[in-house]
Amino acid sequence: MINFDSYNFVGKRAIIRVDFNVPLDKSFNVTDDTRIRAAIPTIKKILSEGGSAILMSHLGRPKDGPEEKFSLKHIISTLKKHLGIDILFAPDCIGRDAFYMASRLKPGQVLLLENLRFYKEETKGDEGFAQKLSTLADVYVNDAFGTAHRAHASTTIIAKFFPKNKMFGFLIENELKGLNKVLHNPQKPYTAILGGAKVSTKITIIENLLDKVDNLIIGGGMMFTFIKAQGGKIGKSMVEEDKIDMALDIIAKAKQQGVNIYLPIDAVIADEFSNDANTKIVDANSIPAEWLGLDIGPKSVAHFAKTIEDSKTILWNGPMGVFEMPKFAEGTMGVAKSMSVATKKGAFSLVGGGDSVAAINKLGLANEVSYVSTGGGALLEYLEHGNLPGINAIRE
Repeated sequence: MINFDSYNFVGKRAIIRVDFNVPLDKSFNVTDDTRIRAAIPTIKKILSEGGSAILMSHLGRPKDGPEEKFSLKHIISTLKKHLGIDILFAPDCIGRDAFYMASRLKPGQVLLLENLRFYKEETKGDEGFAQKLSTLADVYVNDAFGTAHRAHASTTIIAKFFPKNKMFGFLIENELKGLNKVLHNPQKPYTAILGGAKVSTKITIIENLLDKVDNLIIGGGMMFTFIKAQGGKIGKSMVEEDKIDMALDIIAKAKQQGVNIYLPIDAVIADEFSNDANTKIVDANSIPAEWLGLDIGPKSVAHFAKTIEDSKTILWNGPMGVFEMPKFAEGTMGVAKSMSVATKKGAFSLVGGGDSVAAINKLGLANEVSYVSTGGGALLEYLEHGNLPGINAIRE
């Protein structure tokens, strides 16, 4: 496989699949530029070595062709600010204009193509569309980990047109290094923290992690399925009735494999799903009939903290409660702080999945963990299967 760091980009046009699917406000201003900043080191390396960069991305989910609100022209000023140079913009991602502008690109220049998803062929993984994109450049660089789980034209199919000139950029390389540390050679003790709403979305991940981790901490909405499975009273809390046997099966498998499962011992409960609700703290398995659990309680935070802070490898995916509401954010904040403490003590800590990343950014602790993954669905699929279509396309 070609190493991005040692590749000679002199005089080469590199087409880079970036993930510029960023949030915009009503005036089309970028409200979170994390994904744009993440791509900058890869682009700068190519430019500094005498190459030029053609950037392709999707933005949002346009239904039928071009839509003003999904135009990538809205991100030009943010991209210009981070790169410090003017950005050329092609009003289409294929066709005469794109080809003409790409063919005239000089070393050190950047061309941004219009939204790939203005063509249905992109998400269908159409080979003809991928081939048209490939004619714009000499080299293909995939640096969009967040879309690597999709077998789309620009993330996977295009690679076949660059058999000897395809590679990962810095962002994907770093993602894979981080994920390999938690999947293949973790230092012990190893703790996985899983939260979020549903057990059903995490079953395969839990099963995949059981033969790797020493401790499994479960929080978020999914905790109530486990608590109910063991005979606890959960009131009106979220539960997946059809996954109760699965929860018992996971508990049994963990015991068999010597994995400690930690469930919350107390919960912050509310009389309605609202930040203005009346709240109280009760034992997690004794929630009154008309109340619902919306966060883990302070005893659970302290209980989990000891395990997290004594770990050498930590993987965190999914919040502990409805952290978007300040009243139910303490559990998630507590876990984030414990990860920061463990990292300072020398642990390798990886945070992934949209909500956990949002929480750690909100707390200002993103720089106090080892790695914050840019992939949501891609991260989960990699944890499940150990590979992704966009990754395999480069490795093959």
